[in-house]
Amino acid sequence: MKILATDLDRTLLPNGSWKADDEAIDLFNTLTKNQDVVVVYVTGRNLALTENAIKEYGVRYPDVLCGDVGTSIRKYEHGEWTFDDGWIAHVRRASPGWNAAAIRDALADIEGMREQESEHLNPFKQSYYVEHDKNDAVLKQVDERVKGRFDEVIIYSYDSQDGKGLLDFLPASATKQTALEYVAEEFGAAREDVVFCGDSGNDIFPLTAGFRGVLVRNADAQLVENISKAMQQDPGLKIYFAKGGFRGLNGYYTSGVIEGACHYGILEATSQR
Repeated sequence: MKILATDLDRTLLPNGSWKADDEAIDLFNTLTKNQDVVVVYVTGRNLALTENAIKEYGVRYPDVLCGDVGTSIRKYEHGEWTFDDGWIAHVRRASPGWNAAAIRDALADIEGMREQESEHLNPFKQSYYVEHDKNDAVLKQVDERVKGRFDEVIIYSYDSQDGKGLLDFLPASATKQTALEYVAEEFGAAREDVVFCGDSGNDIFPLTAGFRGVLVRNADAQLVENISKAMQQDPGLKIYFAKGGFRGLNGYYTSGVIEGACHYGILEATSQR
């Protein structure tokens, strides 16, 4: 069993400022459909925004969607989505102290951050926009008020396209990493049979969790720096930095996903381009 998991925005999806290879998405769709690979999207997008991305960019439907930064899991079979209720039960058991409402109350008056729109929130995801130039002061107050009190993880990332800081509070048992671990176990896949591709700060956990990691060529500089430090501390980490030149592709977005997957042998670039 081989699993190819990937973030969406600016990883699989060419929605950044770098030039995309026109044929890359078609090649990704062809290779993954013709080979024995389970495709998993691991994304901050909810179901509606994921559907929008599939329609807008022409990427294939995944076999599994770990949406809302890993707080929801759905399988796609026979043209329909099926919600994984077992995941919800697992998170509730594993993070009994989680309380989104209490986190919201604790953070209500911090200057420099505001709650995201309701469609970006769910019972396991409390999220905010942060003024990036104030992020140090904001995160200091956040830690003082929340850290360690609610079985939570606090994930800060920077959207270089919009210039926004993004701050997510999730149960410690419901992240991109733990959702992908759950999916791998469901399919009976060992960690070395899972490739995860990412580009930004909230991808660091699955990238350093023992899966085989891929950074697309357009990955955020901060993530590249943090991953490089992690690899120095743990030489056993397997993380590939897409650089372009593979099959004439430039390594950005979808091209980097293909390059990394072929590097690890999850995909074989034998299909006609």
